[in-house]
Amino acid sequence: MHIAVGDRAESPAPPCPARAAYSKATGSVVTNAASTGIGIDRKRLKALARRSNAPGLIYLAIWGAALAITGIGVWCTLGTVWVWPAMFVFGVAMSVPSYALSHETAHGTAFRTRWLNETVFWFTSLLYGEEPLHRRYTHTNHHTHTWFVGLDSQMPFDTPLDFRGWLYDISGLSVHRFQGRVLWQLATRRYTRLMREVSPAAELSKMTRNARLFALVYLGLAGAITAGVLWPLWFYVLPRLLGGPIMLMFNIVQHAEMQEDSPSIVESTRSFRTDRVGRFLYLNMNNHIEHHLYPQVPFYSLPALHGEVADQTPEPDPGFWRTNLDLLWVVIRRSLGRRTKAAWIRQAPHMITEGGGYSTIARATMQ
Repeated sequence: MHIAVGDRAESPAPPCPARAAYSKATGSVVTNAASTGIGIDRKRLKALARRSNAPGLIYLAIWGAALAITGIGVWCTLGTVWVWPAMFVFGVAMSVPSYALSHETAHGTAFRTRWLNETVFWFTSLLYGEEPLHRRYTHTNHHTHTWFVGLDSQMPFDTPLDFRGWLYDISGLSVHRFQGRVLWQLATRRYTRLMREVSPAAELSKMTRNARLFALVYLGLAGAITAGVLWPLWFYVLPRLLGGPIMLMFNIVQHAEMQEDSPSIVESTRSFRTDRVGRFLYLNMNNHIEHHLYPQVPFYSLPALHGEVADQTPEPDPGFWRTNLDLLWVVIRRSLGRRTKAAWIRQAPHMITEGGGYSTIARATMQ
C-alpha cells in the first residue's frame, strides 16, 4: 500500500461493512502488517527485532539523571510559588517515560534479559498506576484488534471524540478512575468478563497479588501524607497530576479521528513527528503505525523501521503540539456543531462532517 505525500490529509477508503461485521462477530482479524498489506525483508525485520540490554540501560541512566535534576528543582523551590512549575517539569519527566517504559516492557522488548525487563515493567507500572499483568494482556488484545468496536479493550474515549470527552481524557480523570477501578476489582477478585477473556486463567491470582501490593504502596503513601510526611505529595502525587496531561496528549493522538473496524493499521493509527525531547520521553513511540505493524521491534529500532516502511505508509502528522492543537480544534468544532475537517492531521472520512449533530460510534472500553 502506498499513500502519496500529497494525499496525506485524506484517509484511505473505509473498510467493507460486511468485513467489519464479520470481524466483530468472530474476532478473526489480527491487526498487523499482514492485515495492512505492508511488508519488509524478513532478514531486515529479524535484525530490527533483535533485543539488547544496552539501549534500555542507557535510557534508564539518562532518565534517572533527568529525574534527579528536575527533582532537585522541586526541592530547591519548596515553599515558593516556583514549586508548581518545578513539579510540572518533574511530573512530565516522570509520567511520560513511566507510561512509555511500562508499555515497552509489557511487550517484553525493552531488554534482552527477562528479569530486567520484568523488574522495570513492575516498577514503571507502579509509577503509572496500573497492575502490570492486566496492562500486558489488555494491551495484547489492543494490538490484536486495534480500534475494533467491541473487541479492542484499550479504547480510552468515546468516538467520535468531542470536547467533553477530550477534557475528561486529558485531565487525567478518565485514566485515574479506570486505574482505581481495575485495582479494586483485581484486589478483591472481582474479575470482569473482559479480564477473564484476555488473561490466562493462571495469571489472575498473580494479578490479584500485584494489585494488593500496589494498593498497600498507595495506601502507605496516603497514610504518610496524612501523618505529615509530605515528600510523597511533592515528589509523586502532585507531579503525577500536573505532568500527567502531557503524557495523555502523547497517548490521545495515537488513534483519535481514525477509522474503527479496519484491518489496516494505517487507517486506524497515527504516527506523528516530534523533537528529540519528545522522542526520548515517549521512547520513539511517535512512530505508532510502525509499532502496530511490527510490535516485536524494540523502541530503539523504531526510527530505522520507520525508514524501512516510509514508502508504504502515510507521512507522519505534524509535530506533537500542532497535532494536538489540530485535534483540539476539531473536537471543539464538533461540540459546537461546526465543520470538523482538520487542518493538518489525518482523519477517517466519516470523522469529517459539515456540521450539525453526530452519533456515538463506540463507547470507551477504559472506563
